[in-house]
Amino acid sequence: MLDSPRVCVQVQSVYIESQSSPDEERFVFAYTVTIRNLGRTPVQLLGRYWLITNGNGRETEVQGEGVVGEQPHIAPGSEYQYTSGAVIETPLGTMEGHYQMVDEQGNTFSVAIPVFRLCVPTLIH
Repeated sequence: MLDSPRVCVQVQSVYIESQSSPDEERFVFAYTVTIRNLGRTPVQLLGRYWLITNGNGRETEVQGEGVVGEQPHIAPGSEYQYTSGAVIETPLGTMEGHYQMVDEQGNTFSVAIPVFRLCVPTLIH
């Protein structure tokens, strides 16, 4: 399995206050992922692995096929974007992981998803 610099991943997260219940230790976040194919050949996303860590250091692993029910093909020079969510027990946490991908020759490779924060915006009075 080779690491490939041809695919770039960016993530933005946002706190969903309307679905969260801090009194019940339920903090809901949405994250939008943009996957860009910077290479010259098409790639397909086969699977994902996430490591979610809450503010107390408790880790949850999530893995499975595709993303949001899809295994998208990403053409050279194009991008694929999706939004999903995570629920943690603390107002601060992190997510990181990798995507399992395949190129048109059938070679599988892993693309790292850089660590990003899940954070309730601090209220300033």
